[in-house]
Amino acid sequence: MSGHDQTDKRQPQFARNTRLEALLTELNEMLQPVNAATLSDCEDRHSKLFVLGPLRSGTTLFMQWLAASGLTAYPSNLLSRFYQAPHIGARIQMLLTDPRFRFRDELDDLSAAPGFQSDNGKTRGALAPNEFWYFWRRFLPFTDLDYLPDEQLANVADLGAMARELNALANLFDQPFAMKGMIMNQNIRSLLPLFSKPLFIWIKRDPVFNLQSVLEARQRQYGNMNDWYSFRIREYPQLKDLDPLHSAAGQICAINRAIEKDLQQLPDAQKIIVPYEEFCRDTRPWFELIRSRITVPAETSGLPSPHNPSDSFSHHNQWRLQEYTQQQAEQAIAAAMTETFPAG
Repeated sequence: MSGHDQTDKRQPQFARNTRLEALLTELNEMLQPVNAATLSDCEDRHSKLFVLGPLRSGTTLFMQWLAASGLTAYPSNLLSRFYQAPHIGARIQMLLTDPRFRFRDELDDLSAAPGFQSDNGKTRGALAPNEFWYFWRRFLPFTDLDYLPDEQLANVADLGAMARELNALANLFDQPFAMKGMIMNQNIRSLLPLFSKPLFIWIKRDPVFNLQSVLEARQRQYGNMNDWYSFRIREYPQLKDLDPLHSAAGQICAINRAIEKDLQQLPDAQKIIVPYEEFCRDTRPWFELIRSRITVPAETSGLPSPHNPSDSFSHHNQWRLQEYTQQQAEQAIAAAMTETFPAG
């Protein structure tokens, strides 16, 4: 689930499987009471990593690389199906994929190494990283916008319960736990009191090519570039009716501006800014930097053996759009960088 997309407008390949949704709802409602009863170890022992950034900035690739690195546990496609009972889901994942519980290769196909392909943020494979938005939305009472002022959010969201469940997952896997946190791009401060060892990782892509990728994603998702794609940020009312170029440019710049503002107030130990193009050229320095910021146990459980992450990727920063020129995109970004909107 990518924010409040207009589900009925999606192209067929992105449409939800209504039978699956119904089954997951039924299963999770059955398991949630059991899940709550198993949350006995919710101590905040391991680092929590939140990957931030605009849509189409490289956050999925970064999560795939991080998953392959073995540095952290993470929400997989398998685990995500237990969004109301993740502690139960994690134990099921361990049963099905942990080498310690292997029996005569019965389920080896589930433990296949996740790749680095995705389609509008959707990965393939049981152990490939998942965005985990259904989990987040259990605790965030967002309605018209995917945003509330931090003070209001603290009063109406059940963030303490979310933190306890994430602590329980990290403790069960006995690893730091990493996940996409873009639903909180404009509410980073709300996460700070919840964890003693948070690490916020901002994926920062060249905004011109980020803009192109957003427009391409809109086209894939809806068959046009006009419809809003991804979370309805604080500035959504002012941006939603602009032409596609300026709407997407404003979306990217508003998100980056919010992240930058909040991260400026954090100590270096709690934040890493990852220029997407630098990461693609050489991932190895980022592996070492992240490892230096988290505590990695000597032995881990709950996940298959780590796979060797790639040392480099192609960043695809070439202009492809026919509807707009690169110069028009540069001008739209320049204008959006100076635009301000009411706080809402």
